[in-house]
Amino acid sequence: MEEKVYDAMKKAGKPVRPGDLAKILGKESKEISKVISELKKKGRVVSPKRCYYSINE
Repeated sequence: MEEKVYDAMKKAGKPVRPGDLAKILGKESKEISKVISELKKKGRVVSPKRCYYSINE
């Protein structure tokens, strides 16, 4: 699931909200938020502004 979320963020090419990713991937927003939290802990995702996330390049 982490890779799917990461790839979707990469394709977006701009900071996205968990709800946007949930719609793209057909999942619950809560589930996406949990995955983003894990990616953030690993340093793969950053939050440039409140409630928006992008990949850490």
